[in-house]
Amino acid sequence: MEFLTNEKLTIVGAGGMIGSNMVQSALMLGLTPNICLYDIFEPGVHGVADEMAHCAFPGANITWTTDPKVAFTDAKYIISSGGAPRKDGMTREDLLKGNCKIAAEFGDFIKQYCPDVKHVVVIFNPADVTALTALIHSGLKPNQLTSLAALDSTRLQQQLALEFGVQQDKVTGAHTYGGHGEQMAVFASQVKVDGKPLADLPLSAERWAEIKHNTIQGGSNIIKLRGRSSFQSPAYQAVKMIQAAMGGDKFELPAGCYVNTEDFKNVMMAMPTVITKDGVSFTKPVGTTDEIAALKSSYEHLQKMRDEIISLGIIPAVEDWKTMNPNL
Repeated sequence: MEFLTNEKLTIVGAGGMIGSNMVQSALMLGLTPNICLYDIFEPGVHGVADEMAHCAFPGANITWTTDPKVAFTDAKYIISSGGAPRKDGMTREDLLKGNCKIAAEFGDFIKQYCPDVKHVVVIFNPADVTALTALIHSGLKPNQLTSLAALDSTRLQQQLALEFGVQQDKVTGAHTYGGHGEQMAVFASQVKVDGKPLADLPLSAERWAEIKHNTIQGGSNIIKLRGRSSFQSPAYQAVKMIQAAMGGDKFELPAGCYVNTEDFKNVMMAMPTVITKDGVSFTKPVGTTDEIAALKSSYEHLQKMRDEIISLGIIPAVEDWKTMNPNL
């Protein structure tokens, strides 16, 4: 089997459902033969490693460990789903304190064991602030670390495809920006359905409000339907992000990235992004006055979560970030 690279990919939280799906997706897509599975739960990660061996992927060199030094040393790419999952009735924000402590330790491991890592994807919730915490602690450059935000956009795309009875990939420009949570900003003004602007299609204000609601509650609905938080879609999208960073097809769905501009300062948030082997880059969102206002509101919510983890001592005050990460 031909692989995109031979460099080491470490999957953090590999014993869980997202992690195990990431391992399988990475091998099926031919990213790299050298994949290290890391988890603190030995039976889980051991079992996933055995299952991958039973798949008998040609050329695969799968290792597993519960030792962070072994897992992170020489890693060139990392995806982490190593936080507590969301349960029924919980918001992403309910996971804030515990998962940000995990993210701080994760960033410390990067700084200690693989400071020359090329790209890192953080996907455990609340992803905007766990990723920010990891970035500050890791010492990485902002373009080297991204968080998963694409599911909000693919959920919007699905809702519009169902509404108009078209194949999902016929819906373009269906993007959400800002936070990966219930305060996300849902943009409609750039949407086209089978090439036609959404504004030219029959869609009542009431029906659009329902579509927005279903998009925002997409993750909660998966929990209700399946009895657990989503795992296949975040696993696949995260692997596609790291595939792009390895030099594969560009990833052009919105990703969470570090933003410090005149309008949005010192946060991780979903923007119009592109991930390539050169890392992540973003542009300014284009939208209506109402859409930009919704984005600013989402940004203000992200600021509050950021300030909360500062107050907990998990990250330093903004003006002191450079002491921990000179690249900020």
